[in-house]
Amino acid sequence: MKKYLLSLIFIFIDIVTLYMIFNFTLMVSDTNNFEFRDFIFICITILALFFYEKIYTAHYDFWQETYNILKALLLSYFIVFASMALLTTTLSYPASFITLYFLFAMLVLPGVKRLLKNFLYKIPPFRKKVYIAGNCTQSEVIRQEFIDNWYLGLEVCNDSYEMVVIPSESKDLGEINQEIDKYLQLCSEVYVVPYVTTMNFAHSNIMEYSNIRYNTIQIENRLLITKNIVIKNSFDFLSTFLVLPVFIPIHFIISILIKLDSSGKILFRQHRLGKDNKNFLCYKYRTMYENSDDILEKYLYEHPEEIEYYEMYHKYKNDPRITNIGRVLRATSLDELPQLFNVLRGEMSFVGPRPYMLNEAKKLGTDKELILQAKPGITGLWQVSGRNNLTFKERNNLEVWYIKNWSLWIDFIILIKTVKVVISKVGAK
Repeated sequence: MKKYLLSLIFIFIDIVTLYMIFNFTLMVSDTNNFEFRDFIFICITILALFFYEKIYTAHYDFWQETYNILKALLLSYFIVFASMALLTTTLSYPASFITLYFLFAMLVLPGVKRLLKNFLYKIPPFRKKVYIAGNCTQSEVIRQEFIDNWYLGLEVCNDSYEMVVIPSESKDLGEINQEIDKYLQLCSEVYVVPYVTTMNFAHSNIMEYSNIRYNTIQIENRLLITKNIVIKNSFDFLSTFLVLPVFIPIHFIISILIKLDSSGKILFRQHRLGKDNKNFLCYKYRTMYENSDDILEKYLYEHPEEIEYYEMYHKYKNDPRITNIGRVLRATSLDELPQLFNVLRGEMSFVGPRPYMLNEAKKLGTDKELILQAKPGITGLWQVSGRNNLTFKERNNLEVWYIKNWSLWIDFIILIKTVKVVISKVGAK
């Protein structure tokens, strides 16, 4: 009963939100001679596609639900205009009004969903009870995610559960089949975490072979597909040109501050490992003193424990070479802004693996060949997943996952999270 009540609340709030967006669009477009009843067809189309995407029934996380909302709205937009063309009829509103309405809906609906769920999921009866079978590493990771990620609306428990998650780690096929049969008799929702955790199967094609009752799941090395490379490169160049008008005045201000803080060049240039194992000059703002090598040598002599720390994390806890303005630039990641020039030159991407130093090539190990098949990025999955708190190998694992599972949506999420990390200065030094 409670799941139907929850769905009804979500539907009601969506209807109210769509109505408010309609009135706001009227106000912005400076028109007031339209009535909402003439717009009902569009709202019904949106709600129907929300049902199709299981917006009202599935417990998605924020980013997956936002993706499904945007996909449903985009499809609704095309259905509306296709219907108008096929039926040779026109709505009471111009195309510009409808377009503006859908743009506002894309901006507003995910935020309204987040606010509403933040309120509703604080009420225990509205949370779905979930049981996690097993005590392996996968179990602990999933359990912690369900506890930390309130947007899912899940409550981990050991009895009276409505949903079961079965991790496959440390279990053979027979054990997994037995657990599936067991829990399907107790509840209707049973999820299995696959053995393979290095691939994202959310958008994979699943092929059904009815005669033998088998399925196959398509996997791809997504960032090595020509079509995806073209899309990513186009996104990079377009984004760079849009950012340049903002970057230029910031560049002049930072350049003056660097000159006032210490003597030396404004830009720091260093050879880094690039795509196809080709070296390139990576640009950053200078954040260290000119005689940094001498300063570091003296510091390490006095603090030998920093050597061990660097071996693990490839950074120093307290780097004495950094200037005053350099600390600010690093804390805000503004020191990496000049890498926009590298993006324009086709040497880097907005999002990608870390631009590794030449002396780190051997440390990449077996991951080197795959990582260096993609352009390095100004930001990346490693930067929004712990940054300084990750070991060198953990960063590599994240970058391999990113390359195998790339999508433009993942790039968008990483860029949004990068802004959050920069603002909160999480993991920045």
